[in-house]
Amino acid sequence: MESISSPNSFEEPQFYDSSKHNFRPIQEIKEAWQYRDLIFFLVRRDITARYKRSVLGIAWTMLHPLGMMVVLSLVFSQVFRVTMEGYPAYVLSGLIAWTFFSQTSSNSINVLVWGGNLFQRIYIPRSIFAISTIITGLVNLVLSIFPLILVMLVIKVPIKITILMAPIGMIFFALFSLGVGLLLSTIGIYFADIVEMYAIILTAWMYLTPIIYPITMLPEWVQNWIRLNPMVHMVQFFRDFVLYGNIPPLHSWLLCFGISFGVFVLGWLIFTEKSDEFAYRT
Repeated sequence: MESISSPNSFEEPQFYDSSKHNFRPIQEIKEAWQYRDLIFFLVRRDITARYKRSVLGIAWTMLHPLGMMVVLSLVFSQVFRVTMEGYPAYVLSGLIAWTFFSQTSSNSINVLVWGGNLFQRIYIPRSIFAISTIITGLVNLVLSIFPLILVMLVIKVPIKITILMAPIGMIFFALFSLGVGLLLSTIGIYFADIVEMYAIILTAWMYLTPIIYPITMLPEWVQNWIRLNPMVHMVQFFRDFVLYGNIPPLHSWLLCFGISFGVFVLGWLIFTEKSDEFAYRT
């Protein structure tokens, strides 16, 4: 409570209750928009700094998933005898989607949990760091589509017009990743061990998602449990556009929208409610 009174009058002082400000989640959106130039700067800095001293530069965005695809395709097709038409493209389409999610959610958690020194010096909407991380990841995800197209051409997998609708799947991934990052970073402020635990969780999560194997190779009862994993549906939705040339059925749209938007809203509400505590808890 702050007392506000005029120095030239003896009127009864008026009080301003700082707790009665605008609804905090909406206020955070307004402030993030006001700092949009800073978000753009952070995105540009992250992209240029990442490849500044690299000989191949931004090409690593495309070469990394290609290298992983080659290794995993060889291992699973030769050792585990996975026989599937267009298997390298199947692996790569899943990898670029998973890489986006794992990197953006992890980076959001790290920058928000360990950014206490900056938060103590100057007021900046905390969410802009997570938002800039997501946008940077989207840039890398778009670039990763080009090696996927190249692989599809080489192994003669038809490229369908639905690949132009891939940004819809990307938006769902972005909302889901942002929600997970905000939610876990809020928990990480109170329990910093979550940052290290998340790396382990991501490894297990990846193998519980049909990234490098088709879900149909699992027993039916296992498939039923695997489908409780939200990433199963998100990756399938993305693959329908870029790999299979399908328009997902209505229930897939509703499910993926519900998952991504629901997780985003939950993460945003909890994060904005606790964001003022970030400065003195880190």
